[in-house]
Amino acid sequence: MPTEILMPALSPTMEEGTLAKWLVKEGDEVRSGDVIAEIETDKATMEFEAVDEGMIGKILVAEGTAEVKVNTPIAVLLEEGESAGDIADAPPATALKAQAGAAAEAAPTGGPEKAVPPSPQTSDGTRIFASPLARRIAEQKGLDLAQISGSGPRGRIVKADVEAATASPAPVAKPTVAAAPQTTTVPVSGGASADAVLKTYADRPHQEIPLDGMRRTIAARLTEAKQTIPHFYLRRDIRLDALMAFRKQLNDQLAARGVKLSVNDFIIKACANALQQVPAANAVWAGDRILQLEPSDVAVAVAIEGGLFTPVLRDAHQKSLSTLSAEMKDLAKRARDRKLAPQDYQGGSFAISNLGMFGIENFDAVINPPHGAILAVGAGVKKAVVGADGQVEVATVMSVTLSVDHRVIDGALGADLLRAIVDGLENPLALLA
Repeated sequence: MPTEILMPALSPTMEEGTLAKWLVKEGDEVRSGDVIAEIETDKATMEFEAVDEGMIGKILVAEGTAEVKVNTPIAVLLEEGESAGDIADAPPATALKAQAGAAAEAAPTGGPEKAVPPSPQTSDGTRIFASPLARRIAEQKGLDLAQISGSGPRGRIVKADVEAATASPAPVAKPTVAAAPQTTTVPVSGGASADAVLKTYADRPHQEIPLDGMRRTIAARLTEAKQTIPHFYLRRDIRLDALMAFRKQLNDQLAARGVKLSVNDFIIKACANALQQVPAANAVWAGDRILQLEPSDVAVAVAIEGGLFTPVLRDAHQKSLSTLSAEMKDLAKRARDRKLAPQDYQGGSFAISNLGMFGIENFDAVINPPHGAILAVGAGVKKAVVGADGQVEVATVMSVTLSVDHRVIDGALGADLLRAIVDGLENPLALLA
């Protein structure tokens, strides 16, 4: 029976994507693991691999098509002995379960010449979906398909699943798996309706810019963050003179290795160390509980055309400044090239947003859920300050604002975390300890 290839969910939050490019055409033979398409998610362009083997019988969604919902059929795969003529006879995906029940009740008495043999079932009558090739291999290896978990569309058992399984002669009923909870999509729009806004500006020259997947996701997540997270803000000024002198000294010594540390590298390290010093603040909101993390996984906002990424530097407290610098440069480059994988930007408990390079002296950042806090970093500016001896002097001062989720971190705890960050940056030698 022809198999529908479905739009995959390439990340836990993906609900739709753009079929950026087909790497196969109708009539091409594919094997399990072959890259057949490039899918553009809200965050990156990723390769999509075939999970079974056969021939591409029909492409249902043209490349360049946007807003294709996850699990929408995008192509049809024909298996050995099938032809394009079989595609019209294949039942739609939604009818498969009903067809299975009907086939169990009534066996064909005459019917068409190419009758499809009934699929195997478990002891409770539940139909097992498996490709013909997977069934043949299972029969040859003496495997019970009821004991194999399928990795294909809708849990369909494919060749790779059977080849990875070991023989087990006694059939065992498969336990019922509870359906995954549906993800609630936060509305992109807010305030006045699109029609009302369009009417207001109908007589003014303008250009409509459609929302791409990234902008829709940013709008939805920031709306969710501001509506559901009780933000509060803590502000401090940080003297950078000691850090700037120490950074110059290190960069002079590291020049031969081609390493150049940025102020942001020190900020990342200071935040990572602070999360270890104040472990109760190294936490995320998990709906009905708080998860307190052991490692310092620090996310850093990277601006790209049309949006931003927040790639995560994992175990940042255990890494040297030069290692963090190299890793951050690599993540930033891949972010701008849209080459980050989901594991590169998911997770973390804390984030940094630095707009100092744009001349912004201070701002308030929006928490990236489920993080407990985010540090907004402004530019270092020379200011007149009162020194420890009471004398007025010129110093380089950087303003930072810690946005905190009050459900996760209370005021005093947030103050402890920010104090630890400031101490690390004003005493940078300790960051190497």
